[in-house]
Amino acid sequence: MRDARERLKGSMPALITPFRDGKVDEAAFRKFVAWQIEQGSHGLVPVGTTGESATLSHEEHRRVVEICVEEAKGRVPVIAGAGSNSTTEAISLTRHAKQVGADAVLSVTPYYNKPTQEGIYRHFAAIAEAVDIPIVIYNIPGRSVIEISVETMARLAGIANIVGVKDATANLARPSRERPLCGKDFRYLSGEDITSLGYMAHGGHGCISVTANVAPKLCADFQNACMQGAFDTALALQDKLAPLHDAMFCEASPAPAKFGVSLLGLATDEVRLPIVAASDMARARVREAMSHAGIL
Repeated sequence: MRDARERLKGSMPALITPFRDGKVDEAAFRKFVAWQIEQGSHGLVPVGTTGESATLSHEEHRRVVEICVEEAKGRVPVIAGAGSNSTTEAISLTRHAKQVGADAVLSVTPYYNKPTQEGIYRHFAAIAEAVDIPIVIYNIPGRSVIEISVETMARLAGIANIVGVKDATANLARPSRERPLCGKDFRYLSGEDITSLGYMAHGGHGCISVTANVAPKLCADFQNACMQGAFDTALALQDKLAPLHDAMFCEASPAPAKFGVSLLGLATDEVRLPIVAASDMARARVREAMSHAGIL
């Protein structure tokens, strides 16, 4: 399990799910996964929020994970999105991820239900007991309404196969407060591109990134610099990437990211309702940010 933890580092794009005419574009997704690895991404995260997991059918969800594992061929770890606000459903998706060879799963805090801290603990403990696979907890109060407390995180870190957190709280004090309680082997992964420089300086191990969909090499170079302690280099790359980080969320994600990917000729910008395609204003902002970063 420790070896599995140590592979969870660097730039790990939260992959878009390409669509064409309302269906998952499997051919485009295969090419996209291969391109991400060629560009230096350290890991891959299919069917997270950016992969529009909320509007994929269970069949589509499972198929996207299968394709990602097939195309990765063990070259980089695959951390499959497998969360749900239903514990039973989360266990089912986690079992499938393990069966098809994913290296780990990303499991989001239960949204909409608003469980207590004890409910959060029992939810993740049940998943961990049911499936022996490394689990990265996704702490994102902006989407799930609830936040995992530092104390609950410490309890969860005591479960052998709960190996880390994707932290999208934007609270840069979290890793410094969690490290003494969660242990040195726990993996701290930023879930927010714009603050990932600070997160890495606070002891982070990497970033599950939206921007890496569009700028995988720059994001990988940035993470490599952080992991080497070369924060002057990382800061220069941050300055190139910051407008793009902001542009990725100028409208509801993943519409801006999908538009950026379409500009690179890698997939269409098609999304599923209730997400709508990027507006003209958002498209102009994405173009400008990509030009600033030197990728257009």
